[in-house]
Amino acid sequence: MDPISQAISTLRVGRGTVRRFRQSGAWGLGYAGLTGSGFHVLLHGTAWLLSAERAPVALAPGDVVLITSGADHGLASAPRPMRGLVPVALGTAEPAPGPADAEFLCGAYRLRPGQHVHPFLAALPDPIVVRAGGPPGAVVALLDARHAAGPIVDAERHALLDLMIADALRRWLATAAWPVPADPAITAAVRAIDADPDHRWTVRDLSRAAGMSRATFTRRFTAALGRPPAAYLLAHRLRHAARLLRETDAPLATVARRAGYATESALAGAFRREYGMAPGAFRRAGRPGKQERS
Repeated sequence: MDPISQAISTLRVGRGTVRRFRQSGAWGLGYAGLTGSGFHVLLHGTAWLLSAERAPVALAPGDVVLITSGADHGLASAPRPMRGLVPVALGTAEPAPGPADAEFLCGAYRLRPGQHVHPFLAALPDPIVVRAGGPPGAVVALLDARHAAGPIVDAERHALLDLMIADALRRWLATAAWPVPADPAITAAVRAIDADPDHRWTVRDLSRAAGMSRATFTRRFTAALGRPPAAYLLAHRLRHAARLLRETDAPLATVARRAGYATESALAGAFRREYGMAPGAFRRAGRPGKQERS
């Protein structure tokens, strides 16, 4: 997998939401408390991106604001302080019909407490503005067509999120020349993990495959990804288990085995520590959203 695909695949264990907004007059919306990644795309009108770390940025139709790892930010009709913005929680509510001064589409993968975005995303600036690369109406037309056909299912919502985030990342990286660290041996180890998620990888296996001592491998892996290989492997196993729980009906014993755990109870204990709930509860919590409108 390429880094963008790897990063997005780890987001899919989160809850995907997509929502449209229409605003008129003097308005300001605050987006805070996101654990995950997402986007805003301005469809028509004008708006300003607000954040604590930079001056307000003017947005034009087609511009995409990419939230790489959940930074607090705001959108408003004019430059203004972040304080006092109307707080927004992404959901499924539709805006009132009719004309508006500004219209934009927002989407995000919301991760659960204890989860973290992929190190590739965490290393990027947040937020990022990607200037218009084409007419935004195509995405909205697709969304409208799906609404007309009936309730949008998770697979369609996730496909839209994947498309928007991947395209924005690709276009920004092509022009920003962002220095993403590369260590070929560590990249090969991560690709091996991603290519065979059912394998019970150990740090010893990976260091041998990389032709390094365990200590050297651990040092270089930590420098490249910001966490030791043992921590990465643990998070990887649990992300894999979460995807299986969310996307399949496999029995818990099968999920445990495929995630590298000998028993259901071993998986359950690690899963509770990472996600704050049992695997069965996580699976049930993901089911009601399959037929929600976005």
